[in-house]
Amino acid sequence: MLMSMTEHSKTGDSQPEKAKSFAFHGKQAIIFSHGEVPRTSSELLESGLFKELLRKYIDHLRYTESPLFGVFPPGLSEHEQYDKMLALLQKLSAKRKEEVVEENPETKPFFRDIYLIDQFIEHLYNFWRSYERFFICYSEGGKETSHDQKPYRTFNDTVGMLDHVVRMVYRDIRENITGEHPRIYRQVAAGCQLGMIVSEKDWHCPQKYEAVRSIPVIRQIYMSPPLMLDPPMNKRVGFIQKVDSDPLEGLEFGEREWLCYPAKVFDTIIMVFFHRSFMGLGASLANLFDLAGEEDLRKKPDAIYAYGVPPEALKKYGDPPTVFYDDVKNDILVGAIPRGDNFGYFGYLKKMILTLHNSVSIKRGRLPVHGAMVRIDMKNGKSANILLWGDSGAGKSETLEAFRAIGENYIRNMTVIFDDMGSLEIGKDGKIRAYGTETGAFVRLDDLQPGFALGNMDRTIIHSPQKINARVVIPITTHEEVSRGYEIDFLLYANNYEPVDEHHKILERFNDVEKAINVFRKSERMAKGTTGEKGITESYYANPFGPLQYKDVCEHLAVKYFRKVFEAGIFIGQIRTRLGMPGFETSGPQASARELFSAITSMQK
Repeated sequence: MLMSMTEHSKTGDSQPEKAKSFAFHGKQAIIFSHGEVPRTSSELLESGLFKELLRKYIDHLRYTESPLFGVFPPGLSEHEQYDKMLALLQKLSAKRKEEVVEENPETKPFFRDIYLIDQFIEHLYNFWRSYERFFICYSEGGKETSHDQKPYRTFNDTVGMLDHVVRMVYRDIRENITGEHPRIYRQVAAGCQLGMIVSEKDWHCPQKYEAVRSIPVIRQIYMSPPLMLDPPMNKRVGFIQKVDSDPLEGLEFGEREWLCYPAKVFDTIIMVFFHRSFMGLGASLANLFDLAGEEDLRKKPDAIYAYGVPPEALKKYGDPPTVFYDDVKNDILVGAIPRGDNFGYFGYLKKMILTLHNSVSIKRGRLPVHGAMVRIDMKNGKSANILLWGDSGAGKSETLEAFRAIGENYIRNMTVIFDDMGSLEIGKDGKIRAYGTETGAFVRLDDLQPGFALGNMDRTIIHSPQKINARVVIPITTHEEVSRGYEIDFLLYANNYEPVDEHHKILERFNDVEKAINVFRKSERMAKGTTGEKGITESYYANPFGPLQYKDVCEHLAVKYFRKVFEAGIFIGQIRTRLGMPGFETSGPQASARELFSAITSMQK
């Protein structure tokens, strides 16, 4: 039961932790359970978690020299302050202050300032809620009574019950101090903001990687959005390098130290193992990639990725040690990134997963695409599938959003196929089709259009809203849309740096395949510092996440696909968004959108 919980905050991966039932990692509080939670005030206030929280709170008030520390009568030792406050709160949860003082006269000095002790309770409640709070429910897989077989009931009986009990204790104690009922009730997630049901799964794990086989696999996730998280970092640096040795070799993984999010990325399954110090980042994957189903787990995964391994294990790879290994013998890719605050950014999760997916795609003969693709259905019956190719800051999203705005009266529907990464495939019928990867988007908070943000904020996970480069992880499409496969009508490179004149049109169609290959291969853009680069830069097919690591194979594929595009008569060219040119940050994408709108309306099909 949670009543016997003891803290575990910094241990090695291989240390046993069977008796541990909660952990604090920086700003994160994690509860481990097999379905048990406090159901009464006394159970909550006698729990090891509450006792540790109270100790941390009192230490915090002492360290910050808070005026609230004045609630303690003078002359008490630190140990006495803690013991007497714990006993007082346990009494106040059941009785009014007058009864408590009458039965325990030694408590009277605590009530010499009613407002002060009331605020002490209010701030204790806020201190708990200042943590990012996660509930992990372990389920015995394979049984009809297992928690993962009835997830709604499990979440209601655990996360829901804990919310209720925490609010009840908080309100009862304040009412018993002030003698008044609240007049405004806020039903916030008072217990945990996010719950997971996890189970040990007998997934198809190559023998070489037995060390990760027993790590619990997430089967269901419950959250109360909008979910505010504050990871230690707000940007990613460096690149992901392909290495010649297994980065996980010789490592041990404690079952209570790690969780597995089995990500479904188009037609690939990637087992993402994340250390619990990255709990909030790992949980954010729920808004970006579908959680693999039971049928998916019966197949051998295409890749495994350990996010948060001991830093010393990757030192041999240099700086930054963000690496992956192609295990040809076992036909699996293996990624690894070290633990530590400097790697505590969601981009390290997302980009490694996409690099692994893209690498698998290249090996299967598909061409990865860094860009955005939408299907546009017009009210006049015409439709077009538009793929804008380009790196960050090229103006892809801005052009599509401007298109949505200017065509509002003419567009019946805009379907997002992918927002960041996709791939092209030549089907058995000889046609090129595009596929997506993510069902969500990881975007800058400032880049969200006001209308879209208002309509979708209640589903978002928000990262560091108070910092520069604040981000949101938001669901935008379905796995069915991602996997359907769409033919292409317009394949356009988003050129953000060239001016428009009589020789450089906004929308330019290429008539020469070699010119097209050269433009897309160089992928020049004006970088404005959002990715650590400035000025005119080049990026191999705008995609350092797979194509760069498999350059020889990718070049052969690119030539093959671009020639096929010309052969099929697809409109291939570039659209000059001018997003990187001062003064054209808004008007450039708007002009691009108008030109694209005109091209679609004049289509013959």
